[in-house]
Amino acid sequence: MILRKKFIAGNWKMNKTPADGAALVSEIVTEIGRQTDVDVLVCPPFTALESAGRNLEGSNVKLGAQNMHFELNGAFTGEVSAPMLRDLFVTHVILGHSERRALFGETDAMINQKVLTAIKNQLRPILCVGETLSEREAGDTLKVVQTQVEAGLEGVGKDQAPSVIIAYEPVWAIGTGKVATSDQAQEVHAFIRGLLTKLFGETIAQKVRILYGGSMKPSNAPELLAQKDIDGGLIGGASLESRSFVDLVKAAADAK
Repeated sequence: MILRKKFIAGNWKMNKTPADGAALVSEIVTEIGRQTDVDVLVCPPFTALESAGRNLEGSNVKLGAQNMHFELNGAFTGEVSAPMLRDLFVTHVILGHSERRALFGETDAMINQKVLTAIKNQLRPILCVGETLSEREAGDTLKVVQTQVEAGLEGVGKDQAPSVIIAYEPVWAIGTGKVATSDQAQEVHAFIRGLLTKLFGETIAQKVRILYGGSMKPSNAPELLAQKDIDGGLIGGASLESRSFVDLVKAAADAK
């Protein structure tokens, strides 16, 4: 059995100015910047990446981006490329978040292009998958998740797969206060692990970390993080305040 280090990532979404982001990062680093039990990532908006990154220097907290384009440069007004992110010492990038899919029309094929570009440019993709409320109520959760996982990982080689992180985010639980029960979340995480086994083999599937996203907070994190296939969290609202984010990191460190 491979022991996967827990991973807590904060997705700030469209929040925090550069100054606000730098201040939040400083608070986080003061509290947990030296711990090594849990991998910790913060994902500010593009405008706050540089200021946040400066305040992360010398700590064990990593810097991530919330999105990127699949082309390396060109006439793509308003977009940001992998080399631009790398130049700011970004190590991870969130791809395929449900808000990008629903609000900005990102398709599985487009997200797959981004995943492949990220890997080629030494960025670790956090591939988001998850069903809407109507899809869950129709009994289509696993079908939707399978389509998104398989399409998102198309063309990813066995040697590249361990660099990918999967985030299962039931759309109906994002920012709503609703949370999948630990059993519901574990069922889908185990299903994703099974898909990874079919795609890449058991050994590699056991190395890939699968995060839960969807209103995870300090009060419900211990139960979720205790599940066999839940390796951490992609945190939205609770990542915007240092106390709750730090408490989530500590909950992950305590999870067995």
